[in-house]
Amino acid sequence: MKISRRGFFKTAGAGAAAGVLSGKADKSLAALPAREDPFANAVSTTSVCPFCAVGCGTVVKALDGKVVQIEGDPEHPINQGALCSKGLAFSQTVNSPGRLQQVMYRAPGSDHWEEKSWEWALPRMAALIKKTRDASFVQEKDGRTVNRTEGLACLGGAALDNEECYLYAKLARALGVVYLEHQARI
Repeated sequence: MKISRRGFFKTAGAGAAAGVLSGKADKSLAALPAREDPFANAVSTTSVCPFCAVGCGTVVKALDGKVVQIEGDPEHPINQGALCSKGLAFSQTVNSPGRLQQVMYRAPGSDHWEEKSWEWALPRMAALIKKTRDASFVQEKDGRTVNRTEGLACLGGAALDNEECYLYAKLARALGVVYLEHQARI
């Protein structure tokens, strides 16, 4: 007997409808034992998904300082509890065994990476930003004051909230950065 794709879906739909209307589907679900929540003792914290500019709300559950589950926040006005595939995989990103936990530095001309502390890295980054800004700073162009640098650029991400975005954009503009690409630049 040859059955078409359309015929298969008609038959399957009719069978599902008959099962629901007969009430047997409800009885079989009621007969299932209630599952215990394995994360009942976890500490829940609300956060924002960092993967795009939408800013979906998440509920992050942690046990003993380790993230065990990330789900959509049902009370968040943007996503109302739904998450895309990237948001659902967020816990894998957080718990990845290959995730860097310290600063890695490769000296110019070197072929290997070294572990460095934040106490070493932050002043070095500040010094290099100042050096680049001073070397590429333009005060006047064609007799007009411009006060800008074209040697630096700033790229932002969606993990920042409005206040952080505002401060980020203000810092970039205070440095004279022309190439600012971020949702806060509007």
